[in-house]
Amino acid sequence: MENLTIILFERLGLLLVIAFVMTRTPGFKALLYHEYSVKMSLVHAVVFGIFGMASTVTGIVITEEAEMIHRFVILPVADNQLIVSLSLVAIVIAGLLGGPTVGLGAGIIAGVHLMLLGGVGSLANGLVNPLTGLLAGMTARFFSNERVISPFKALFIGVFPPILQMQLLLIIYTDGVAIIKIVDQIGLPLVLSNSIAIAIFTAMIGIVMREQENEAALASKQALMIAEEALPYLKKDSHLEVANGLADLLYDRLKLAAVSVTNKHEVLAHKGLGDKHHQVGDSIKAPLIRKAIKSGEIQVTYVKSDLKCHHENCPLEAAIIIPITEADDVTILITFYFRKAQHISVVEMMMAQGLGQFISNQLTVLTTEKLKAHIRDAELRNLQAQINPHFLFNTLQLIAGLFRESPNDARHLTLQLASYMRFNLRLVSKSLVELEKECEHVEAYTSIIQERFKGRLQIEFIKLDALSNIYIPPSTIQPLIENAVQHGLKNVTDQARVKIKMEKEDGVIVVSIRDNGCGFPKHILPIVSHKPLVGTKSSGTGIYNVNQRLVHLIGETARLHIRNLNGGGSEVKFQIPIPNQFVEKKVME
Repeated sequence: MENLTIILFERLGLLLVIAFVMTRTPGFKALLYHEYSVKMSLVHAVVFGIFGMASTVTGIVITEEAEMIHRFVILPVADNQLIVSLSLVAIVIAGLLGGPTVGLGAGIIAGVHLMLLGGVGSLANGLVNPLTGLLAGMTARFFSNERVISPFKALFIGVFPPILQMQLLLIIYTDGVAIIKIVDQIGLPLVLSNSIAIAIFTAMIGIVMREQENEAALASKQALMIAEEALPYLKKDSHLEVANGLADLLYDRLKLAAVSVTNKHEVLAHKGLGDKHHQVGDSIKAPLIRKAIKSGEIQVTYVKSDLKCHHENCPLEAAIIIPITEADDVTILITFYFRKAQHISVVEMMMAQGLGQFISNQLTVLTTEKLKAHIRDAELRNLQAQINPHFLFNTLQLIAGLFRESPNDARHLTLQLASYMRFNLRLVSKSLVELEKECEHVEAYTSIIQERFKGRLQIEFIKLDALSNIYIPPSTIQPLIENAVQHGLKNVTDQARVKIKMEKEDGVIVVSIRDNGCGFPKHILPIVSHKPLVGTKSSGTGIYNVNQRLVHLIGETARLHIRNLNGGGSEVKFQIPIPNQFVEKKVME
């Protein structure tokens, strides 16, 4: 018995090597993730059936006199000989992984092979294999909530198939002492070797699962990092800039044979092998790309002919085509090229899926943000372009009165009103204007207001001399002055003052508007620039709009800062960058 146990464990080592090789195959990994289909079930049944046959071949032969014959079992054995093998290990694993169908199929193949080899136990061996496969598959369904059965449970399950085999031998072969002697000799070694082999195999499967999980986690992490690095390129307005940026990034990070970025019609960028004939502007000919555009799903080809490359010596033979969707529409396609079909592994597929999803999500978010920004910008410009009818009516009345008393002042005020109205009407066509133009707008407005409140209001405007190439959202300063006059100074009947001052400080221009009025009510001071105070008497809407445009068009550093002054009144301050800190491309004529 000791010699038989040692020999079975020696053969077990050979089978485990074969099993380890099996766990490295893509088909086996698909079985681990329960990707079942009729075709795959048949394939797996055949594979495990062959594995069971290999286990039979590596078994040993025992005679009725309990003598062991050490040779591979290739040819049929004599009628007085019994084949002892580990074929049940393969059948149990087939049932545990593939369910009753795979287990039964593999058992039938291994069982028929054993019956054809003949010998004393041919009928028992032929029956025990399919029965074991079926029972193992049903056991797997009992543990269906577990991805992989634990080695301890597998050790327990592995005890029963050889016991069933011994029982069939005793039931079918009733010739008395001879079969009982053989069962006594092979029973315990088979139970030990089978149960331990099945436990080791399930432990190997657990290792493969953890490897795949680690690979998936690394692939997802890398895909997320690349998607984050791709964000600056996705924000580009030019499709060619987006494509070139993505191609360079993916080629450098993933070490692929080549990367191509296309739209629905032509190649926008190609980086890597084949760049001499895969050129920008080439029309899309591959049917797989058309299929990816239509279905919105990743397409994979392992055949060079599917790439439809007109160059005979093209080194690219396989590819993964990744559609990038924007608002449920495929706008970009990224193609990973490989030298050989074998270079496409599970990791590459997971990377492609992750990148496609992450980049598509980013594009959708960017599109939504751009749309909201355009809507908000248009609304704000339209609001600021509106001329207050009361202001216009009062100014026209003032001009009419001045024509009788001071025609020169009336003409001057008419010109200022014309300048003010011309500036307001042009607001809807620009997002940013030169600071010099903004100052002219402020001067026109302050001239009108001072004339209107002559003797009661004094406005001091201190501006810088060099204002060229400095940009600001239009009508930024005027609403702040208007708020100071209408609300801050509403209860000041004498010596009302507003001071507008511009200063250069550390690479920025600081603009402040001060008044000597009543200041902001304490309860609205913290929120006045963060939300529109509709329905209040504080006119918070104008200040809110100004703040929104400053932040949106210049940045967070331009946000309004509002405070009440110790001596009375309030101050509204913001800053804008000087030319070497500010990108002038935001200006839109």
